[in-house]
Amino acid sequence: MTTKFPLLKAKRLVLKIGSSLLVNEKTGQVKNTWLNALADDILTAYERGQQVIIVTSGAVAVGRKVLNLSTDKKLLLPQKQAAAAVGQIRLAHYYQEVLAERGLNVAQILLTLDDSENRKRYLNARNTLNTLLDLGVIPVINENDTVATSEIKVGDNDRLAARVAQMASADALVIFSDIKGLYTANPRKDPAAKLIPVVEKLTPEIEAMADGAGSSVGTGGMATKLMAARLCMEAGCDMAIALGSELHPLTRMLKTEECTWFLADKTPISARKAWIGGAIKPRGTLVLDQGAVKALDQGKSLLPAGIKAVKGSFERGDAVTLEDENGCFLGKGLTAYNAHDAKAIAGKHSNEIESILGYHGQDEIIHRDDLFTEKRG
Repeated sequence: MTTKFPLLKAKRLVLKIGSSLLVNEKTGQVKNTWLNALADDILTAYERGQQVIIVTSGAVAVGRKVLNLSTDKKLLLPQKQAAAAVGQIRLAHYYQEVLAERGLNVAQILLTLDDSENRKRYLNARNTLNTLLDLGVIPVINENDTVATSEIKVGDNDRLAARVAQMASADALVIFSDIKGLYTANPRKDPAAKLIPVVEKLTPEIEAMADGAGSSVGTGGMATKLMAARLCMEAGCDMAIALGSELHPLTRMLKTEECTWFLADKTPISARKAWIGGAIKPRGTLVLDQGAVKALDQGKSLLPAGIKAVKGSFERGDAVTLEDENGCFLGKGLTAYNAHDAKAIAGKHSNEIESILGYHGQDEIIHRDDLFTEKRG
């Protein structure tokens, strides 16, 4: 297998852009030539049929210069939040401008760690991402430094990118860095250090190869990149660390194959279904008729019409157990409606949802991607 393969096979691709790549440390200005070259690469990926998500740093670096905040010392949290507020609007404009010139639509999303751990906000963010991507829009995501506190802050955008990849069921995440990948030793200190092209398992020996951050603009070092790799691999997403400092970094990565790939041993969907089946405590139960049981066996989504009864108290996004009318366990899933609304639409056709509830969520009570079902027969 060449190291091109994980990138080219990815239908949904997340690109993480670090501050030091995007922003000039001395002037606080966005590197327009570099960003335009990246935009060319994104257009090429889009034309290959890939859905692209950008996770970007740089808002604080841009904003602190605009506000004349010193670059020689660490900012206090309120100063960082103020710098982010000023920088984010400028950063979004840069991305919108360069991608619009190439006929690409852009959306801005600001996230915190809490958004990826709170079930309801996680589901909302996931649905928004999926809808934007299905509409051909490129989401540009940054950590919401304007409201993040020390208790909920991700701390670096490497792990945020991994959370986004997990949330979006992405096939691959590429973290562009100021280094070509993971080496056997720190290449800045050891000239004999060798680039590791593929990692299939994060062993203690691999984790011991991590070293500190390389730039005063960014916050993430190799240790956080390995944390991101673990999150991705557990979510069925391949992850690469690649050199981003040169122009056209995605094209360069394909041409030279100089990078490190951390390869997952499962797909995003299978990993998600396993997570639903094993890690989440169910809050209620849906009893299904025979038609719905048959639909589940065929890998279809669960529609309201197939529900005979709703038990328990649960919120939108919670896990529920699925049973047939004889009480036999069928599986688990993440529900798109709370218990009250599920009871109201149980046994009804999807086109009746709006007239019953006064709003129309999704057609399915549980989408097939959010279902874990037991093997039967």
